[in-house]
Amino acid sequence: MSQLNSGPPQNPNRRRRNATVPMAPLPAEGRQGPAPAWPLDTDITTRAKWRVAQDKVDELEELAATGKPVGPRLTRARERATELTMIVEVQADRELAMWRELWATPQAVMWERLGWVRDVAQFVRWKVLGESGDMDAAKEARQHSDRLGLSPLAMLRLRWEIVDQPAVRTAAPTADGMVPSAVTDISSRRARLS
Repeated sequence: MSQLNSGPPQNPNRRRRNATVPMAPLPAEGRQGPAPAWPLDTDITTRAKWRVAQDKVDELEELAATGKPVGPRLTRARERATELTMIVEVQADRELAMWRELWATPQAVMWERLGWVRDVAQFVRWKVLGESGDMDAAKEARQHSDRLGLSPLAMLRLRWEIVDQPAVRTAAPTADGMVPSAVTDISSRRARLS
């Protein structure tokens, strides 16, 4: 008779095949210390688009000065050049402000550990351009934010968890000397549920 399970007997001490990967704890207070130096050069693509837009305005203004009809093309070219001028003027400041803000988050602890400095910088560049109205940049920023753990679902996929330090919460005792149960420490309630 053949056995139902052929092969050597199973090792009772073996690890489960479907064992879960433990969560990496991230401090709720965020990463401490200054942000790393900004690693990217000036956004050459946006500056090149700005120059081309300025040249287009100059070209259409010259045509209009000679009496040739330019119609609404000059208005559209001026709008585009103005839009790009405003983006170029504020982009560097916005990038640095967002850069510093992101490096104070709990996720930044892992970025630093994993050496993701340039990846975070690329996200910042896409995010700033997206917030300035570039929908393609906004799409890229959304994808990068998932890779960097900037949403609850992305953190779960990366197995990152923000861990609160045990809070010491006190409340005034009631007339009978008892502390109301609704004000008890959140971490103790979590422990009871585990």
